[in-house]
Amino acid sequence: MKNFISVFILFILFNGFSQEKYLGDGPFDQLIIRGVTLINGDGSPPRGPVDIVVENNIITNIKSVGYPGVDIKDSSRPKLKKGGFELSVDGMYLLPGFIDMHGHIGGNGQGADYDYVFRLWMAHGITTVREPGGRGIDWALNLKKLSSENKIVAPRIFAYTSFGQSGKNFNPLNGAPISNPEMARAWVRANAKKGADGIKFFGAEPAIMSAALDENNKLGLGSAAHHAQLSVARWNVLHSARAGLTSMEHWYGLPEALFTDRVVQNYPADYNYQNEQDRFEEAGKLWKQAAKPHSNHWNNVMNELISLDFTIVPTFNIYEANRDLHRARRAEWHEDYTLPSLWKFYEPSRISHGSYWHYWGTEQEVEWRENYSLWMNFINEYKNRGGRVSTGSDSGFIYQLYGFAYIRELELLREAGFHPLEVIKSATLNGAEALGMDDKIGSVQIGKLADFVITEENPLKNLKSLYGTGTIKLNENNEVVRAGGVKYTIKDGVIFDAKRLLSEVKEMVDKKKDEENWKLKQPGIK
Repeated sequence: MKNFISVFILFILFNGFSQEKYLGDGPFDQLIIRGVTLINGDGSPPRGPVDIVVENNIITNIKSVGYPGVDIKDSSRPKLKKGGFELSVDGMYLLPGFIDMHGHIGGNGQGADYDYVFRLWMAHGITTVREPGGRGIDWALNLKKLSSENKIVAPRIFAYTSFGQSGKNFNPLNGAPISNPEMARAWVRANAKKGADGIKFFGAEPAIMSAALDENNKLGLGSAAHHAQLSVARWNVLHSARAGLTSMEHWYGLPEALFTDRVVQNYPADYNYQNEQDRFEEAGKLWKQAAKPHSNHWNNVMNELISLDFTIVPTFNIYEANRDLHRARRAEWHEDYTLPSLWKFYEPSRISHGSYWHYWGTEQEVEWRENYSLWMNFINEYKNRGGRVSTGSDSGFIYQLYGFAYIRELELLREAGFHPLEVIKSATLNGAEALGMDDKIGSVQIGKLADFVITEENPLKNLKSLYGTGTIKLNENNEVVRAGGVKYTIKDGVIFDAKRLLSEVKEMVDKKKDEENWKLKQPGIK
């Protein structure tokens, strides 16, 4: 029986990348992954070598087949059935598929189409995405269906609708804004009937938020919130959690719940929320206005959120440019994988969301570094006390590129104090639990779906090895080489060559650059 790798290489040699649209290989009646070291999402230490058997997209066996440094006896291995495929990845590492709990599927302003975004996500091992509102529920649900049928290269999609959003085929209130609890309940029921998986809130009047969350919970849908400053003075994270919100994104509303000597943040008199430099500059001073770490109020808020089984999705990466703009703007992957339209969207602008670099400098960055220290302290302690922290990226804004930014989020969780195994748990099982899918995804267990990430380098030793561009390494011959990058992403039992996906993204970007005769120029340089 030919090894699957050999079959795959022959396919590439005879067909090439451009002969037909690449949709991965499989699914198979039986797939056996041979000789991996398993890094599970449940916090358990690595073990291997193991063989993992998948039948019709269900894990049916995880068998230890030997010991490190000892030849594996073929007689001890699970047998390949007629018509099955085996993937020999001896010495490599296998993790559960990553879950991005805050993944926007591109945007009109960014000029990023779903095909571009999905390939970047899948190339970085992201097999499930919670889409927190975007171009409309019909659009998201259609992509969800195509993904489930393996008609496009895409992660599994959980489609959330922005609260109050309407569109061409979803207009339950005939275009009227939600202005009372009855309208809120009617909109929530219509959203559930439409087939959405949940709601993304930004805040509203307290009576409206209470009614919407109550109705949403009765219907069994998920919920998330970005507690925008326009509503947070009257309704912060603690109010939401008490009313039944299941998760929050970013950190807005959390410092406000920790205030002890004020209700409203210390806005300058000339502050204007619609001037995003004002908005984000002052946000960088918020954590210093909150209760001191480990003080009574700080502890009480944390403990109450944990008792409510509340999930925090911090998205550290999306604000990182605020503490080091040059680093974010010149990340090496931008050169090959960032579309010209995204470069334009990121540049200083009074219109494009997240492009608030009107005059950003040392003073703003110092404030944000202090902000991060306090923010990370809370998130790490929340995890230590048993609170659920999951991983989200919010890519497509503020110089954060799809896929790459997710790996950066893993690094920032590590910086916050998470053990590497806790980082992986945040990226896998914690997200699955928050989605109510931990019986199917999030860890490698018999009976669960076949969502995996396979790497040649050990990500616990260096999370940078998960970047599509790999990591710099000096080999035994004193040569500087690139090591790492995800080798294979497996979603629903279908095998995707991650580097091939990245190659296709680069082709998309190169084509756009040629069409527009585009050359990289730094902002403000003629």
